[in-house]
Amino acid sequence: GRGGGGGGLREGGVVSLRPPCLPPLLSPQVVSLGAGLDSLYFCLKARGLVGGGRAVFFEVDFPDVTARKAALIAAHGPLAALAGPRHHGAPPPEAGALHFAGEDYRLLGVDLAELSKLEEALRCAGLDPQAPTMLLAEVVLPYMDVERSDALIQWAARHFSRAWFVLYEQIHPDDPFGHVMQNHFQRCNSPLCSLAQYPDLKAQQRRFMQKGWAECHAIDMNEFYNCFVSVEEQRRIQALEPFDEFEEWHLKCSHYFILVASKGEELCWASPFPGVEEKAFTGFAGTVAVSVGTADAGVTDLRRWGHRSVHMAPDVILTTGGFGDCRGCHCRLTDLHALIRREGKWTSGDVCLAKSGEAWDGRLFHTVTLLQAGWAVVVGGRLSPVSPAREACRLRMLEADSSAAPPSGPVVELTQLPPVEDLALLRWRHTATEVVHQGESYLFIYGGCGPGQSVRADWCFLHMEELCCRQVPVEGPLPVGRHSHSACGWAGGTLVAGGLDATERALGSVLYLKPVERGFQWCPVDTCPLLTPRYSHTAHVHHGKLLLVGGVWFHAPSVPGVAVIDLATGFTAEYCIDTAALEWPLMLHNHSSVFMPDEEAVLLIGGGGNCFSFGSHLNRHPVCLPLGDILRGK
Repeated sequence: GRGGGGGGLREGGVVSLRPPCLPPLLSPQVVSLGAGLDSLYFCLKARGLVGGGRAVFFEVDFPDVTARKAALIAAHGPLAALAGPRHHGAPPPEAGALHFAGEDYRLLGVDLAELSKLEEALRCAGLDPQAPTMLLAEVVLPYMDVERSDALIQWAARHFSRAWFVLYEQIHPDDPFGHVMQNHFQRCNSPLCSLAQYPDLKAQQRRFMQKGWAECHAIDMNEFYNCFVSVEEQRRIQALEPFDEFEEWHLKCSHYFILVASKGEELCWASPFPGVEEKAFTGFAGTVAVSVGTADAGVTDLRRWGHRSVHMAPDVILTTGGFGDCRGCHCRLTDLHALIRREGKWTSGDVCLAKSGEAWDGRLFHTVTLLQAGWAVVVGGRLSPVSPAREACRLRMLEADSSAAPPSGPVVELTQLPPVEDLALLRWRHTATEVVHQGESYLFIYGGCGPGQSVRADWCFLHMEELCCRQVPVEGPLPVGRHSHSACGWAGGTLVAGGLDATERALGSVLYLKPVERGFQWCPVDTCPLLTPRYSHTAHVHHGKLLLVGGVWFHAPSVPGVAVIDLATGFTAEYCIDTAALEWPLMLHNHSSVFMPDEEAVLLIGGGGNCFSFGSHLNRHPVCLPLGDILRGK
C-alpha cells in the first residue's frame, strides 16, 4: 500500500523497466547494489520474471549485511526453494565474498567503495561484463561520499559493454518537504551526502552523462505512477487500505525519482519513459514576504492540519477540529481555538462553550461557513478514513454575561442541527459556500470524498432558514468530480478552483457557478496563462481578484505560493512565498487561511501532515502574508 512508502511502486518500476529489446538468446544479468535485506529477487522469482534462463541476479552489500541475509534465506525454506539449488557452474558459497549461491542468485559481501574488490568478487561469482546487464541502486548512492558514488557510476560505465543503470533515490532538498526529508535522515544518522551536489533531475542526468553513460532519462515518481502504472494496478494499490494522506503521498513521490542510464548501441535506441513531456511552468512573477502572524510566538495549540478557521467577528478567528499536537501527543483535536486581535496583534485565547455538556467531536476535513445571518454552519468531515461525521452543527458567538467575571475568550454556542432529509452529508474534503437564489440564502455543498474512497461529483442546495434541501436548476457542462478543491462566494454564486479528481490528477480549472434567471449555470473562467493544477489550497476573493493560497502541485522543486487571478481578464500571476524570516519549513497544504480586507493580508493557520516515511510535520505558528503590493500589481 501507499502507507508503506512506495516499495510496491518501486518494484513495479523495476518490472516496467526490464528492457524489452534484449535478444532472446542472451541471458541478461541483474546486479543490485546495496541490496540490504531487500526481497526484490524473491518477488520477481515468484512471479516468473527471473529464473528459467532469463536472468541471473547478483546482490551486493556490506559483508555483515549479506552474512545475515544468507542466514535468513537458509533458515527460511520457501526463500531457499525460490533461490534453487546451487547451479553446477556457480562457485561454492564459501568462495571469498560469496555468501549464498543458488540456481540464478548470488549474494556477495563487498564494500561498494572498494571497486577493485567489487570487480573481482563479481567475476568470481560468474558475472560476464560483456553480457547485457541491469544495475540497480535503490537509495544507495546518497549514503556514500560523493567522490565514491561518482567513482562507482564511472566504473560501471567502463566495466560493462552493454548495460542499464537504474537509480531510485531522493531529489529536491531545498523546498519545505525537502527540508523535512533531510532532517529525518539526519536524525537517523544517515545524511544524504550527494543531494546538495545533485539536487534535481537535470543535475543527475548530467552526472551520468559526464561519467561515461551514453543515454540518460529520469522522471519523478508522480510521473512514473501516472504514466506507467496501469489503471488496474493503481486501483489495486488504492484498495489495499483506507487512505487519506494524498498530500504526503504526492509530496514524497515528487521527492523521489527513477533514472535509467544506458550504454551499448542496441540498448540506447528507445527511451524507457516514452510519451513523458516536461511540464511547462511560466515561473513566478514575484515574491511575498512572510512573518509570524501572532504576538505570542509560543502558541502551539494551532499546530494542526485538516482543520477549518473562520472570521467569526472583526477581532476573533475561530479554528475548529483537525489533527495535531495536544499536550505533546498527536491526535484528533476536540477543542475550539480562538485568535483574538488586541491592539492590532493576534493573540491566543480560550473558547468558552455556552453549555458545559457541549464538545467538538474531533472531525477534520469538514467545512465551516459563516453566513450573512451571523452564525456559522459546520457540514461533513471525517473521524477516520472510514468513519464520516454525520451531523451538521451550528456555531454562534454569544455576548458575555455582564454580571459575571469576563471570560478569557469568546463565548461560543455549539449546537447540533436536526437531521436534514436528502442531505448527503457523508463527505469530507468538500466545499460549502453561501449562495443566493431568488433572494433566499442557500448553502451550496459540492464535491469531496465519500465512503469507499469514492470521489463525489454531486452537489446539493441547503436552504438555510428551513434547513431542507431544495432542487435548484443548474445548467452547463457537468464538472468532473473532485475533492480538496477551493470554493468561495462571489456575486451571489461560487468560484471553484483546482482539486484532485478520481484518478488523482490535479486540476487547473476555475469554474464559476453563476446565478441566472432559473437557477445557476456552470461557466469556465479562462485563465492566461493557464493556471498550474493544484489542490489542498485555500481561496479568497478581493476586489474582483481570486487568490489561491498554497496547495500541492507536481512542479517540484517549487511549491505553490499565492496565485492571483483577475476575474475580469483572466490574467493569472503566480507569486512564491519568501520564508527566510521563519526558522522552520512552512508547509503550504492542509492549512486554513483568513483574509483580512483592511490590511489586504492573509493569516495562514496550521498546515502540514503525517508522512508515512518522515513523521509529522506541523507549522509551528500562524503566519501573515501581506498581499497589498501584488493585488495592486507592484
